[in-house]
Amino acid sequence: MIGRVRGSTAAPSRWRNWARTASSQPAVSVAPTSIEHVVQAVQRARETGHVVKPIGASHSFTGIGATDGIRLTMDRLSGLVAADPATGRVTLRGGTRLWQLPAILGPLGLALPNMGDIDRQSIVGATQTGTHGTGLGAGLGGIATGIVGLQLVTGTGDVLRIDAAHNSELLPAVALGLGALGVITEVTLQCVPRFLLEAVEAPDSLDAVLESFVARSRAADHFEFFWFPHTDGVRTKTNTRFPLEYGSEPLGRVSRFIDEELANNFAFGACVGVGAVVPRATPAINRFVETMSSRRRYVDESHRVFVTNRRVRFREMEYAVPLEAVADVIRELRAMIDRRGYRVSFPIEVRSAAADELMLSTAHGRDSGYIAVHRYHRDRDLGYFRDAEAILAAHDGRPHWGKMHSRVAAELGERYPAFDRFRDIRERLDPERVFTNPYLARVLGD
Repeated sequence: MIGRVRGSTAAPSRWRNWARTASSQPAVSVAPTSIEHVVQAVQRARETGHVVKPIGASHSFTGIGATDGIRLTMDRLSGLVAADPATGRVTLRGGTRLWQLPAILGPLGLALPNMGDIDRQSIVGATQTGTHGTGLGAGLGGIATGIVGLQLVTGTGDVLRIDAAHNSELLPAVALGLGALGVITEVTLQCVPRFLLEAVEAPDSLDAVLESFVARSRAADHFEFFWFPHTDGVRTKTNTRFPLEYGSEPLGRVSRFIDEELANNFAFGACVGVGAVVPRATPAINRFVETMSSRRRYVDESHRVFVTNRRVRFREMEYAVPLEAVADVIRELRAMIDRRGYRVSFPIEVRSAAADELMLSTAHGRDSGYIAVHRYHRDRDLGYFRDAEAILAAHDGRPHWGKMHSRVAAELGERYPAFDRFRDIRERLDPERVFTNPYLARVLGD
């Protein structure tokens, strides 16, 4: 028996993630409202031999949030703790969702320097799994690279402050720690003054973009493209940063609704739904979608440009490869799809990020290209992810920690120069493996 833990304790319902690719049955679910409740949960877990797993939005595609022990639902530990507009540093409770940040940071005159295209995650869930956007030209990495401090409850129940003045040697590990090193209750981010993004979206040919990908990624603040398999064209998106004084030219409410809701969600959902039922129709559908791609330009606050509403449920695998390998990888993926006869309705998304020094960052020590393959959640896989992963891994690829992959600790240790240092820190902070689960045992070893 675990016994009662302070905080809101509920009869545990079965947990499953957003993509419906992982599930588990916790023994108990606790919604802590203070750091003391988190400490008590860790202590109780140690006494009873259970494990603890904090959970945010459950938006990871892996079982990184699964547990049969104590599930900590972090939603009640959210919101602003402190802010210093002069330095741009903001401290947030760990359960704060990314979509809440504009309302928190905006009145302070601040913004995150970079974001991905989904904002449903919690700030800790996003940073612990290495969530990133695209931003090589602006010298930007994943969201975790902006962490300058945090508060951590370790596997021994101790509370550590980690920043430049306290336990600084731990920050490169804990900022992107897979949830393996403890429960992060507060995180301090280095923000930037609010800014605008000019977005230019345009069709282009796949071959032309592959030839120029490295140069365009370095030249633009933010560059990415989407390629629908079975076509020869792509849709590019180039974002340029401007101060607020530049003046916004946002999409109109009707235009945004037509493009994002009707086209990107309703119509696209219908297309991939048809493809799931009649796979042979997928190439024709993709070619039709390609013909509808047109150029558009708008200027808006950064978060409105970075983030896209995605309502069509999907599964995703993403790898980081050396920047110069991106073109070869895409060509090999195209050849594999044709050779194997796969019918792929979802686009392949390609982005880039600057090198950083976080121990388990997928961009550790190298400028990186990110290649994401997707499948509609009702599609039968039929080996597409397996064959794509073989290509991605063969190019010294590192899998996104929050997305589907099959790598194990022995393989990952060869891809990360600081892998053994990270495991040493894990031994120090969680010697009894209070925060482990099957996913962490696979990717980190025990």
